[in-house]
Amino acid sequence: MKRNIFLTLSFVAAMVIAFPGVSQTVNKLSKEESKAGWTLLFNGQNFDGWRQCNGTAMPVNWKIDDNAMNVFTGEGKKPGQGSDGDILYPGKKYKNFELTIDWKASKMANSGIFYDVREVPGKPIYYAAPEIQVLDNVDASDNKLASHLAGSLYDILPADPKTVKPTGEWNTIVIRVKDGKVTHTQNGVKVVEYTLWTPEWDAMVAKSKFKDFPGWTEGIAKEGYIGLQDHGYSVWFRNIKIREL
Repeated sequence: MKRNIFLTLSFVAAMVIAFPGVSQTVNKLSKEESKAGWTLLFNGQNFDGWRQCNGTAMPVNWKIDDNAMNVFTGEGKKPGQGSDGDILYPGKKYKNFELTIDWKASKMANSGIFYDVREVPGKPIYYAAPEIQVLDNVDASDNKLASHLAGSLYDILPADPKTVKPTGEWNTIVIRVKDGKVTHTQNGVKVVEYTLWTPEWDAMVAKSKFKDFPGWTEGIAKEGYIGLQDHGYSVWFRNIKIREL
């Protein structure tokens, strides 16, 4: 019996070493992260600190599920029809930062992560902010263009689709913004790199669907809010952490 217990404990220890994620507590900061200046934007229990874009409360088509923030298809809506459920973390505008978020998509899901959000009354969240695409690359209807796949700078720069995990599994995206230089790192692989407010940036925008958006032609803000999109599909977000650089 003692030998069996020893073998069991040895197996568990080996699993923890091989798969360190199994030992991690979600929606918590480690001592090392706290010392490094990370801040937790979601506690896993409620929506404290979050609200609707251009609103005062959380939209009704968000809930806490699986220790995550879950946006879903609103009542009376069809998949793909949002319910004005885009949300912001309005407690602080960020300029230079590193943001990490875990996300998980349902079948056919589509959503997005935004930074430098400039809240404009009567306008959607994407009116004046870059979007990191969240997508079921296999079955989503918006999977025809490379720059529309998960991890991409939406409609501008594509991410490598091989870095995305299948529907129902957690992905981790890290967005780093420092003096206009931006990288997207998806599941440990840098997939996108660009520099804001440059002639090269302006040229890319001019070739995108945002070329005639006043919020983009006026210029992306130098700082702004973090935001998440309601696109009428079920998507989960957790481990939302940020540190200023």
